[in-house]
Amino acid sequence: MVTLGAQRVGDGPAVVIGDRVSLRAQRGDARAILREGVALAEPAGMDDLPVIAARARGVVIGAAWTRDIPLVRAVAALGLPVVVERRHGAALAEWLGVVDYCVAEGNDQVILCERSDLGLLRAARAASGRPALADVSGNIGLCTAAVAAGADGLIVVGTPADRRAAEEAVTLVGALLRPEAPATLPECRRAIDRVDATLATLLERRAELAGIVQRLKPVGGFAGRDHARERELVATMAQRAPELGEERLAPIMNAVIEAGLHLAEERTTR
Repeated sequence: MVTLGAQRVGDGPAVVIGDRVSLRAQRGDARAILREGVALAEPAGMDDLPVIAARARGVVIGAAWTRDIPLVRAVAALGLPVVVERRHGAALAEWLGVVDYCVAEGNDQVILCERSDLGLLRAARAASGRPALADVSGNIGLCTAAVAAGADGLIVVGTPADRRAAEEAVTLVGALLRPEAPATLPECRRAIDRVDATLATLLERRAELAGIVQRLKPVGGFAGRDHARERELVATMAQRAPELGEERLAPIMNAVIEAGLHLAEERTTR
């Protein structure tokens, strides 16, 4: 786990970072470009490092200059968390070799970052034991896939709609696939909120499908309930939720089914 400002990357929920400034791309006086507290900053050269050290929460080793070893070492020596992007076409060994240069400077706060190859991101995370971010700024459609692939967070520099898409991905997919062990009551409540958001989304989708089923059945509504199928459904669900078991799941699913039936009836009378 690496702490980046108030965010913990690699421990608990996936995060969204929407604040990445590249001084290489913007070209100009770093003091005029970087505001205090910027999440991530990429230097254009050695002269930018003092300003980054004073104003940024983390520093980026950009994909285009990972072979500039003197600058890589100087960046690591700042003591800030370091995000190491993969150079286009670089193999896993080269990517992780840049991490080794950072560690050699006494900086173990290293986060990996990938833009497109999610399979390689997963492999790098497994091989290094370090957290990994996916920069989806250029392809917001990768948000869900990146979280599913194991990304510990998303870098999204884009529109408010892009940010919302990223937040949805880390909430819904993260709640399903990322194990969490919250240590405090607020953390636990936030984790529950994420699960509840996912649960609400799935319940809404189930209700939509239930409405379609009612239109396809010869006899719909409460009169057309198939109790044998419902029992089979609960038994199958209990295999995924053995702690709850059939006895506890049965009333839950009965309530879900009845809610869907009531909704379907209301829609036919509108």
